[in-house]
Amino acid sequence: MVFNLVVNIIGIVVFIAIAYLFSKQKHAIHWRSVGIMLVLEVLLAWFLTGSQVGVDAVKAAADGFTWLVNVSYDGISFALASWVNVKQMDFVTSSLLPILLIVPLFDILTYIGVLPWIIKWVGRGLAYITGQPKFESFFVVEMMFLGNTEALAVSQLQLKQMKAQRNLTIAMMSMSCVTASILGAYIKMMPGQFILTAVPMNVLNAAIIAAILNPVEVKPEEDTIAKVGGSAAVEETTATTETSGSETLADEQVKAAKPAREPFFSFLGDSILGAGKLILIIAANVIAFVALAKLIDKLLGLINTNLSLENIFGVIMFPFAWLLGFNAHDAFQLASYMGTKLVTNEFVVMGEVTGKVSTFSPHFRAVLTVFLTSFANFSTVGMIIGAFKGIVDREKNDLISRNVGYMLLSGILVSLLSSGVVGLFVW
Repeated sequence: MVFNLVVNIIGIVVFIAIAYLFSKQKHAIHWRSVGIMLVLEVLLAWFLTGSQVGVDAVKAAADGFTWLVNVSYDGISFALASWVNVKQMDFVTSSLLPILLIVPLFDILTYIGVLPWIIKWVGRGLAYITGQPKFESFFVVEMMFLGNTEALAVSQLQLKQMKAQRNLTIAMMSMSCVTASILGAYIKMMPGQFILTAVPMNVLNAAIIAAILNPVEVKPEEDTIAKVGGSAAVEETTATTETSGSETLADEQVKAAKPAREPFFSFLGDSILGAGKLILIIAANVIAFVALAKLIDKLLGLINTNLSLENIFGVIMFPFAWLLGFNAHDAFQLASYMGTKLVTNEFVVMGEVTGKVSTFSPHFRAVLTVFLTSFANFSTVGMIIGAFKGIVDREKNDLISRNVGYMLLSGILVSLLSSGVVGLFVW
């Protein structure tokens, strides 16, 4: 174990070194800010996985999501009793249909101002402690609750105003988004403790990796503040931002520009429809990717019976998996899961391992779960570029499109760094 722990620590250093190696402006990196965030991250990982208070808090949150999912089954059973009252519910029923309750619930919290308030103050606190620009700090907090396209949409006025290099930073961060409304689906398949630990870890690591890969000097007059709206009507509820560095002026601008609030039940109806579309998108992606992966495996098998996507991914990702503190056999298995997730999505791997995840060693279970808890994969790149294309001008969008490799690298390094830090405390 001691040897594996040392390798794990070395792995964290290597992941940061890789980010430094590919940094666009090495001389501009604010190492003090990066150091503060790394210390915060290690303390947070210890608190959530190594202290009884933190473990109990995460368990309570996971139990809360499980309770919400179980409540949703009452609604599902009313319409589709034959889907719920069975010995083993299928993936769509057990993991996806509860989204019809959880998405509207989070949108209601946004509608009444609870989520914007949390994002505002947590973002301000993060910016103050770490020295990161206000908008970047707010954006990573938004990422804990909203999906990548939703988080971008509710901040579109600021994205239009910011210079292209800062837009690229936001694009990199977006690779590590996760929607709070689908955490219930994750928790039905993987250990809830590590799912909920991964979310704030990814927030800090998205800021760390972006600050190293793409450091940008932000002047006081460019330091803007984000305001958020609901996922069902993001364009209508997006507010203006400060342009003078004055938060008082920014609040005045927001009040002056804010449109009339949409009637609650109209808002709720749009939210429910949006949740239904999300379920269809996830289900379609999982079916298509699993089928395509099986097709590729069969075609590769015609060349060589030992050739498969799992083996190819295992070879490519093996060094990174080994650096997370595993023996060669476990590292190869983990690497295959990691590679599959990057090429397909997290649901594909979660569906594959959900029945056997309890048999994994604690370290393997924690590292794998944390790595899977993000939207970082190839398909997410297309979603982010598409979102920016509809928001910013061509010059900014072209810069983002030219840096697809950096976006992928950012998403992978964030997942690796989160897994590595959490893995330090779980053996």
